[in-house]
Amino acid sequence: MAVQRFYVEKRWSDMAVHNGTVYLAGQTPDDRSQDMAGQTRQVLAHIDRLLAEANSDKSLILSCQIFISDMKYFGEMNQVWDEWVPAGHAPPRATVQALLADPAMLVEIVVVAAQRES
Repeated sequence: MAVQRFYVEKRWSDMAVHNGTVYLAGQTPDDRSQDMAGQTRQVLAHIDRLLAEANSDKSLILSCQIFISDMKYFGEMNQVWDEWVPAGHAPPRATVQALLADPAMLVEIVVVAAQRES
């Protein structure tokens, strides 16, 4: 089965699909002037859009890695996450503090998900 890549740029693709598994690059907020809640909502909306394009959704997430710029934002990010993740479908997840590529960026999220069965 071939690898499908979506939104390919010079250094990365936003998404790759292979053998029924969807791999997302780290998704980041577009409007980095917003607070952690606003940036997290933006990132989760990007994830929703990409997963839908790949015939998947947030209930099919297999793993998630969340990078936040400072652990002081952990509670605020979790509040938005808890509103977004479907009850009974919380995926395996890790959250770490990391120095992100842009100092204004507060959160980046990487997701691996299954595609819906045809």
